[in-house]
Amino acid sequence: MSDISIGALDEQTIERVIEQGLGVRAKRDARKWVALRLALAASLRLPTPPDESLDHIEDRKGGNSYHLEQVTGKGLRHEDGEPRQDYDDTACALLSIFHQMNLFDDYAAYRRFLQRHIRRGLREFRTGWRDSHDFHEFLFQELFSGESRHAVDDGLVDRLSGALEEIGITAETRRVVEGPRLTRFFLYLPSADDLAPITRGLGKLGHILGLGAQNAFLTHTDEPKVIALDIPRRQDTWSTVMGYQLADWADKYEGDFLLPVWPGVDVIGNPFVLDLAVAPHLLVGGTTGSGKSVCLNALIVSLLRGPSRERLQLCLIDPKRVEFEPYRRLEGLFGGEVITEAQEARAVLLQLVVEMETRTQLLAQVGARDLAEAHQHGVMLDVLRIVVVVEELADLLMQDEDAEMPLVRLAGKARASGIHLVLATQRPDAATFSGLLRSNIPSRIALTVQKASESKIILDETGADHLTGQGDMLIKTAQGTTRVHGVKVSTDDIASAISRYQRNG
Repeated sequence: MSDISIGALDEQTIERVIEQGLGVRAKRDARKWVALRLALAASLRLPTPPDESLDHIEDRKGGNSYHLEQVTGKGLRHEDGEPRQDYDDTACALLSIFHQMNLFDDYAAYRRFLQRHIRRGLREFRTGWRDSHDFHEFLFQELFSGESRHAVDDGLVDRLSGALEEIGITAETRRVVEGPRLTRFFLYLPSADDLAPITRGLGKLGHILGLGAQNAFLTHTDEPKVIALDIPRRQDTWSTVMGYQLADWADKYEGDFLLPVWPGVDVIGNPFVLDLAVAPHLLVGGTTGSGKSVCLNALIVSLLRGPSRERLQLCLIDPKRVEFEPYRRLEGLFGGEVITEAQEARAVLLQLVVEMETRTQLLAQVGARDLAEAHQHGVMLDVLRIVVVVEELADLLMQDEDAEMPLVRLAGKARASGIHLVLATQRPDAATFSGLLRSNIPSRIALTVQKASESKIILDETGADHLTGQGDMLIKTAQGTTRVHGVKVSTDDIASAISRYQRNG
């Protein structure tokens, strides 16, 4: 009897890792222990336990089974009887510590947890690694991301002072704060006349400091004559904001936001939260690889774990048919499933328009302008807040341009009835984010874009063309524009949020 069973997708991932990632032929099972152990290591790197849904293997045909001798080296010995590469006790000890239970006394539980971890690690490889990326670099980031590797560059203060003098600015560095990706300098400007030159000279400053395509950012503070200057650091000094931190923020939230979402942290590492109910809609734009899809996942996971999850319904539209695949097992979606066909998407959006009109009539009957006012008057309407997330708006409109009409109607009127839009695209242009949509959606998230004109389409201002990529974003709300570093949401974070939502929602 085998000890570890995996599905067809898992088996394909093993062969892909061995052959494409490591460049070794994987024709024999003996080679596959490498991928199995790497998957175990990747899973143990995550702080949360693997979900019990990993016990169920839907695609057994084409899958495989492995004995512990293949996975952990259990029982392997030299001809003289000495142990050789037998790491089974080590694996059992690691899992015992991870799950806080003695698995040496429960062989069945040990195998069950081992299988869950291996399958979770393979899922992380499958969803996180692209063939065009170096597997060794991906593996390094997967196993060591989140480590706080940044250190204060003692010479940066002097280099910055010299650069400021070179552009004719006299400033005193009051203090320095190290964030996940940036170093923030709080600069005292003796003369108010220095503010305009330093604002105009950010491009020159970046050139003198060797920042490349990135740029220094200027932020006003509450301190008299003090500004904050953010200088990006080298990528190898960044620390990653992991998905489990988002889950912790959401689980422990005690504020009064109705639909709090956490896209990430601000430049000095503090969690950034906004209320989607107040937003009340979001436009999200960013070029390919900027972290747009991960940002959407952070918003969705926030909602699934948030305080209003029991009064929440999601409508997920994914014309690309890929990004929202993990949510297919989510129960109670508006429309019954993740919507991938353009015509079905338009039909669902029209249903939402009908729902909006019905709710508007109910509000009128009780003399309230919106749900919040109705609740203040003691009238609790039996309706759920609905959040509509469109993963790639440009693709949707390309396939069915008539889908824009219900979106415009929802953007204009749906906020009062508790229906909120999150519209995302990797092609932020006037054709996708039309004037009718933009005028009714004041809250925006801009990830890295290629041109200043694209930044203006999303934010009505430049800046997103100088971000560092990989989840770096500018968020514009009624309170102003804030720079945020996105949280890295993994497939496991999504699976955990879905399981908790469906168990406790």
